Amino acid sequence: MHPALSTDLLAKLRQPRPYPAVSLVMPTHRREPDNTQDPVRLRNLVARAGELIEQDPAVTRERRLDVLSQLEQALTEVDLGHAEDGLVIYAAPGEHLVWTVARTVPERVVVADTFLTRNLVAAQAAEEPFWALTVAADRVALWSGDQERVHEHTADGFPRTRSLEDPDAERKEQIGDVPSTFRDEQTRHFLCEAHEAMRVVLSSSPRPLYVIGEAAAIALLEEVGPLAKDTTTVRSGGLASGPAAAVWQVLEPLRTARLESDTAAVVSELDAAQGRREFAGGVDEVWVAAKEGRVRLLAVEEHYQTVVRDYGDHLEPADPGDLDSRDDIVDEIVEQALSTGAAVRFVPDGTLSGSGGIAAVLRY
Repeated sequence: MHPALSTDLLAKLRQPRPYPAVSLVMPTHRREPDNTQDPVRLRNLVARAGELIEQDPAVTRERRLDVLSQLEQALTEVDLGHAEDGLVIYAAPGEHLVWTVARTVPERVVVADTFLTRNLVAAQAAEEPFWALTVAADRVALWSGDQERVHEHTADGFPRTRSLEDPDAERKEQIGDVPSTFRDEQTRHFLCEAHEAMRVVLSSSPRPLYVIGEAAAIALLEEVGPLAKDTTTVRSGGLASGPAAAVWQVLEPLRTARLESDTAAVVSELDAAQGRREFAGGVDEVWVAAKEGRVRLLAVEEHYQTVVRDYGDHLEPADPGDLDSRDDIVDEIVEQALSTGAAVRFVPDGTLSGSGGIAAVLRY
C-alpha cells in the first residue's frame, strides 16, 4: 500500500486502462468515534462499485471477476486503524493500488477507462514531500518525509551499505599508510555510487532534499558534485541507521522554518502580480485561468474546499448534493495547474483571506 507517487508513476496512472478501471475515493477518520463507521462505508462503496460493473453490459464476465478480485485484494491492504484523512483505491484488470492521504476527499466511485487522479495529486502536493539522505562511511539511507513523519525509502538502490573492515589494514599500519575514513578511495567510491543513485531518484521524483551527516561525509559528497538546487545540508552524525523519530527530530525545525519562508515568498509574489495585473483571485477566476493554461503559480490555503456548479464560462456556489454540483473543484484546479507546468503551493489557513482562499500568479 501507498507506493511513492513519483512523476513517472503519476504519468502511468493517467494512462488509459482496459475497461473497467475503478476509482474508489472516500474520506476517513483518524480517531474514535468518527472512525467506527469507516469500515462499513468502505464495504458499501466496494459493493456499489460491484453493482456498477455487474450492470454494465460492456464488461465481460472474465473482466468483471478480475476487477472484483482486485478490489477484494485491495481491501486486505487497507488498514483503517491507521487511517489519515482520505483513502484512494484503484482497480483495473490485473492490477490494484491503494493510497491513504492526509487530505479530505469526497466520497465517490467512478468506473471509466482511466483512473481518477485529481484527489491523489492534490493530496500529494499538499503534503509538501521531501527527501532526506543520511550519510555515513558504511551506510547511506534515504528517507521520504511529509508534514507529519519520515519513513525509510527501501527502493531505488537504498539503503547502501558496506563493511569498513580493510583486509589490507595490517600491512598499511606497518608502513604508516592508513588514511582517515573519509579520505580512502573505497569511501569515495561508495559515496559516488550513493550520489548517482540519489541523482536518479531526484530526476524521477524531484523534491526538496536534506543531506544529514558528519561534516567530513558531507564535504566528500559535495566534492562529487551538486545533487539538486533545492538541497539543505545538516551536519549531524549518527543517523545513517535512523531511527525515523530521530531523523524527524533533526529535520522538523528546519522544515518549519523553510515553510514559513516559502509562504512569505508566495505572498510577496502574489502582491507583485497584482501590481502587474497578472493576478487571479477566488475560485471562479482561478478556475478559468487554470483551464486556459495561464497559471504560473497557484496558491491554496491548506484546508480550503468549496462546492460549486459549473456553468461553462463561470462557477457559482452550490450546496453539497445539489444536482451537477462539484465538490472537489479545488483538487481539479490543482491537477489542471500542475498538468500545464504551474508551481503549486499550499499555505496556512488565513494567508489568502483577501482572495477567498485561493489565488494565482498568471503567465499573461
